[in-house]
Amino acid sequence: MSWQSYVDNIMTPDASGVCPVRAAAICGFKQGCSVWASSGLNVTPEEIKALSGDSKIFAQCGPKIGGVKCRMLRDNKETDGMFSIDFKTSADAEGNTYSVCVGFTHTALIIAMGTKEASGGQISSKLYSIISYLRGAGM
Repeated sequence: MSWQSYVDNIMTPDASGVCPVRAAAICGFKQGCSVWASSGLNVTPEEIKALSGDSKIFAQCGPKIGGVKCRMLRDNKETDGMFSIDFKTSADAEGNTYSVCVGFTHTALIIAMGTKEASGGQISSKLYSIISYLRGAGM
Protein backbone atom coordinates (compact mmCIF):
# COMPACT_ATOMS: atom_id res chain seq x y z
CA MET A 1 0.00 0.00 0.00
CA SER A 2 1.38 3.42 -0.94
CA TRP A 3 1.44 6.33 1.51
CA GLN A 4 -1.05 8.16 -0.71
CA SER A 5 -3.57 5.34 -0.26
CA TYR A 6 -3.48 5.93 3.52
CA VAL A 7 -4.23 9.63 2.94
CA ASP A 8 -7.00 8.70 0.49
CA ASN A 9 -8.48 6.40 3.15
CA ILE A 10 -8.54 9.26 5.69
CA MET A 11 -10.45 11.38 3.15
CA THR A 12 -13.29 8.85 2.72
CA PRO A 13 -16.75 9.21 4.31
CA ASP A 14 -17.24 7.91 7.85
CA ALA A 15 -19.91 5.39 8.91
CA SER A 16 -22.62 8.07 8.70
CA GLY A 17 -21.70 8.84 5.08
CA VAL A 18 -20.16 12.22 5.92
CA CYS A 19 -16.64 13.23 4.83
CA PRO A 20 -15.34 14.98 7.98
CA VAL A 21 -11.77 15.50 6.70
CA ARG A 22 -11.00 18.24 4.18
CA ALA A 23 -7.18 17.85 4.09
CA ALA A 24 -4.67 15.26 5.25
CA ALA A 25 -0.98 14.38 5.12
CA ILE A 26 1.50 11.74 6.24
CA CYS A 27 4.93 13.12 7.09
CA GLY A 28 8.16 11.44 8.11
CA PHE A 29 10.22 12.85 10.98
CA LYS A 30 12.93 10.28 11.84
CA GLN A 31 15.30 10.68 8.87
CA GLY A 32 14.64 14.29 7.95
CA CYS A 33 11.29 16.03 7.96
CA SER A 34 9.35 15.52 4.75
CA VAL A 35 5.83 15.01 3.43
CA TRP A 36 5.33 11.43 2.20
CA ALA A 37 1.78 11.94 0.90
CA SER A 38 -0.77 14.74 1.04
CA SER A 39 -4.20 15.79 -0.10
CA GLY A 40 -4.77 19.51 0.21
CA LEU A 41 -2.46 20.08 3.18
CA ASN A 42 0.86 21.87 2.63
CA VAL A 43 2.96 21.03 5.68
CA THR A 44 6.49 22.45 5.86
CA PRO A 45 9.58 20.69 7.23
CA GLU A 46 9.67 23.28 10.04
CA GLU A 47 6.07 22.44 11.01
CA ILE A 48 6.87 18.70 10.96
CA LYS A 49 9.90 19.27 13.19
CA ALA A 50 7.86 21.33 15.67
CA LEU A 51 4.99 18.80 15.77
CA SER A 52 7.35 15.85 16.30
CA GLY A 53 9.15 17.60 19.18
CA ASP A 54 8.11 18.29 22.77
CA SER A 55 4.35 18.81 22.82
CA LYS A 56 4.42 20.60 26.19
CA ILE A 57 5.35 23.86 24.44
CA PHE A 58 1.99 23.85 22.61
CA ALA A 59 0.16 24.67 25.86
CA GLN A 60 1.74 28.15 25.74
CA CYS A 61 2.24 28.67 22.02
CA GLY A 62 0.41 26.49 19.51
CA PRO A 63 2.06 25.40 16.27
CA LYS A 64 1.28 26.25 12.69
CA ILE A 65 -0.11 23.35 10.67
CA GLY A 66 -0.31 23.87 6.93
CA GLY A 67 0.46 27.54 7.51
CA VAL A 68 -2.49 27.97 9.89
CA LYS A 69 -1.96 28.92 13.54
CA CYS A 70 -3.48 26.35 15.92
CA ARG A 71 -4.08 26.01 19.64
CA MET A 72 -3.76 22.71 21.48
CA LEU A 73 -6.93 21.23 22.99
CA ARG A 74 -5.78 17.78 24.18
CA ASP A 75 -2.36 16.17 24.36
CA ASN A 76 -2.63 12.38 24.15
CA LYS A 77 0.69 11.96 22.34
CA GLU A 78 2.01 9.57 25.00
CA THR A 79 -1.34 7.92 25.84
CA ASP A 80 -1.48 4.25 24.82
CA GLY A 81 -4.11 3.60 22.19
CA MET A 82 -4.41 7.27 21.26
CA PHE A 83 -0.96 8.68 20.37
CA SER A 84 -2.44 11.95 19.12
CA ILE A 85 -2.82 15.66 19.80
CA ASP A 86 -6.04 17.55 19.07
CA PHE A 87 -5.86 21.16 17.89
CA LYS A 88 -8.25 23.89 16.76
CA THR A 89 -7.25 26.40 14.09
CA SER A 90 -7.48 30.13 14.53
CA ALA A 91 -10.44 31.71 12.73
CA ASP A 92 -10.14 32.27 9.00
CA ALA A 93 -11.40 35.38 7.16
CA GLU A 94 -15.00 34.13 7.45
CA GLY A 95 -14.64 33.37 11.16
CA ASN A 96 -14.54 29.58 10.68
CA THR A 97 -12.34 27.35 12.84
CA TYR A 98 -11.37 23.75 12.08
CA SER A 99 -10.48 20.73 14.17
CA VAL A 100 -7.08 19.18 13.48
CA CYS A 101 -5.78 15.85 14.77
CA VAL A 102 -2.11 14.87 14.58
CA GLY A 103 -1.40 11.18 15.15
CA PHE A 104 2.05 9.78 15.92
CA THR A 105 3.66 6.54 14.83
CA HIS A 106 7.30 5.70 15.56
CA THR A 107 8.51 7.40 12.36
CA ALA A 108 5.64 9.48 10.99
CA LEU A 109 2.97 12.07 11.71
CA ILE A 110 -0.52 11.60 10.33
CA ILE A 111 -2.37 14.90 10.10
CA ALA A 112 -6.08 15.40 9.39
CA MET A 113 -7.83 18.78 9.17
CA GLY A 114 -11.61 18.65 9.38
CA THR A 115 -14.39 20.47 7.63
CA LYS A 116 -15.95 23.37 9.52
CA GLU A 117 -18.87 21.11 10.56
CA ALA A 118 -16.70 18.23 11.78
CA SER A 119 -16.02 17.61 15.47
CA GLY A 120 -12.62 16.67 16.85
CA GLY A 121 -13.95 13.18 17.62
CA GLN A 122 -14.90 12.62 13.99
CA ILE A 123 -11.43 13.65 12.87
CA SER A 124 -9.49 11.60 15.42
CA SER A 125 -11.58 8.47 14.79
CA LYS A 126 -10.44 8.58 11.14
CA LEU A 127 -6.82 8.33 12.33
CA TYR A 128 -6.91 5.77 15.16
CA SER A 129 -6.98 2.59 13.06
CA ILE A 130 -4.18 3.83 10.80
CA ILE A 131 -2.05 4.91 13.77
CA SER A 132 -2.56 1.55 15.48
CA TYR A 133 -1.79 -0.41 12.32
CA LEU A 134 1.40 1.52 11.53
CA ARG A 135 2.66 1.43 15.13
CA GLY A 136 2.01 -2.33 15.21
CA ALA A 137 4.03 -2.68 12.00
CA GLY A 138 6.95 -0.83 13.63
CA MET A 139 6.50 2.30 11.53
